[in-house]
Amino acid sequence: MTDAEKLRGVIACSAGNHAQGVALAGSLLGINVRIFMPLTAAKTKIEATRSYGAQVVLAGETFDETKQLTLEAMQDSGEVFVSPFDDRAVMEGQGTIAIELLEDLPDVDNVIIPIGGGGLIAGIALALKELRPEVKIIGVQSYGVYGMIASLWQQKLVANRRSRTIADGCDVALAGELTYDVLKTRIDETVLVEESDIEQAIHYLALKEKVIAEGAGALSTAAILSGQIDHLLRGKKTVALVSGGNIDFSVFKEII
Repeated sequence: MTDAEKLRGVIACSAGNHAQGVALAGSLLGINVRIFMPLTAAKTKIEATRSYGAQVVLAGETFDETKQLTLEAMQDSGEVFVSPFDDRAVMEGQGTIAIELLEDLPDVDNVIIPIGGGGLIAGIALALKELRPEVKIIGVQSYGVYGMIASLWQQKLVANRRSRTIADGCDVALAGELTYDVLKTRIDETVLVEESDIEQAIHYLALKEKVIAEGAGALSTAAILSGQIDHLLRGKKTVALVSGGNIDFSVFKEII
């Protein structure tokens, strides 16, 4: 950002994880940050975002409603909008995960990645397909909300949301234009999982792997446990990316 942009401040929308990243960056750089979050956002994410010094505005029943309200507010305020996914720099930053992954496991065959707006998977796909084009990229969403996968199936950007999902960090009905353009030529497989699969994955990760995952973070593990992609995984080295651990304790307790 230019000095003039920094003075204007930053505005963003998020279910919670992007919110915390932007809030922390603003705090470190001395930039005012205002974050719009859905009314249904996890309490832990709201509290964490505020603790990093951002002003939190709760607005909209879904992320897509929240995003629209954020853009309207930006028109009035002149703040700089930082997209949670549809931004080249955001994708490039998340693509560094692929570089770290190849440093740890250079002969990986499959990488399973959660999808919301598509920033995480697009960034990783960009890097992986450049460095190791033979690696298969497998994207996962919930049956409740699968805007990106619906768009890939229909070969055009479409919205798709049937119900709420425990994978709130991936509850994005309409994916990004930039992320869709990246993924339409780089994703190899798509998987939809049930809410019960996601809960099973949260339970498995906590008890077997000692990893606390939120719903969105557990999507990749859910894809494996669902058995839908056994044919892709047999005899192969596969990474399931756990992308978030910000889960409300009450939800976690109920699942366990």
